[in-house]
Amino acid sequence: MTRRRKRILAVSSAGGHWVQLLRICPAFDDHDLFFVTVLSSYRSEVAPRPLYVVNDATLWNKLGLMGLALRMLLIILWVRPHLVVSTGAAPGYFALRFGKWIGARTVWLDSIANVERMSLSGERVRPYADLWLTQWPHLAKKVGSQFSGAVL
Repeated sequence: MTRRRKRILAVSSAGGHWVQLLRICPAFDDHDLFFVTVLSSYRSEVAPRPLYVVNDATLWNKLGLMGLALRMLLIILWVRPHLVVSTGAAPGYFALRFGKWIGARTVWLDSIANVERMSLSGERVRPYADLWLTQWPHLAKKVGSQFSGAVL
């Protein structure tokens, strides 16, 4: 029995978000994996797989958020992923939202750094996540996300 290859879009910000994303990506080795992040210097870590670079933005930079949202929408429309998976933050939020628009399955894995509560992006992406995960068991009970272990 042959499994059909899927297009998977893996999205994160820089730093710890990126490290956590790379740790889960071996689960997708049998599929066509595309990456989105905010630093072009990460390209060598995922080569030869495609990496798209978007600007990083926060709630305090509305113009930056608009640019990020537009760029992410164009990437989603270009790649047409079957699955969007993200470890955060703002780039992942927009990727999951737009991924849902085209019928992709979506997975949000909140950062292990968020010990006391889900991240702001994690809270806002909940309606668009088919699978909403935290890396802390007590948060799963508190906010309704799922806990399946930690990646760090």
